[in-house]
Amino acid sequence: MQACKNTFYSYSCNKIFIMQTTDISDKYGEQVRVADSIFNNYGGSTRFSGIVHTLKVFEDNSLVRKTLEQNGEGKVLVVDGGGSLRCALLGDMLGELAVKNKWNGIIVFGCIRDSNAIKQLSLGVKALNTHPLKSVKRNEGQENITVHFAGVSFVPGEFLVADEDGMLVSKEKLAD
Repeated sequence: MQACKNTFYSYSCNKIFIMQTTDISDKYGEQVRVADSIFNNYGGSTRFSGIVHTLKVFEDNSLVRKTLEQNGEGKVLVVDGGGSLRCALLGDMLGELAVKNKWNGIIVFGCIRDSNAIKQLSLGVKALNTHPLKSVKRNEGQENITVHFAGVSFVPGEFLVADEDGMLVSKEKLAD
């Protein structure tokens, strides 16, 4: 019987194992960018990773919905919401849509809502906070551009790893 090996990103034993951010930081040092610890965990999966797909929006989640309707297999949606704490950019319905379309996780530089429902989903979600107010719908925003927050740049196509200890980004998926 083959033993399960905890590598950076491995499918051994039919389960995905993700190396801890602390171990990746120790091993790869200058090859990774570590985000400031300003996020809270809200999803049912606290460890997740994937290819970065970015959005830049402000108090409008129309583009978030449109993006989550697409196949997200192997991806993490990184939403630069301008750090707004005045409304939510993600709720339970969009969280369920993300799971349905196989997104690995969502990072929101802003707020979410329906946090109790979101923590029941098999989805990684990190955000600044919660807020009960939904966003406006103006269909405004930008997709797949480099966004900057939490002390790092999130570049489309790069690789993100997140867990209970934080979040880091590298130019490519690093192998163990």
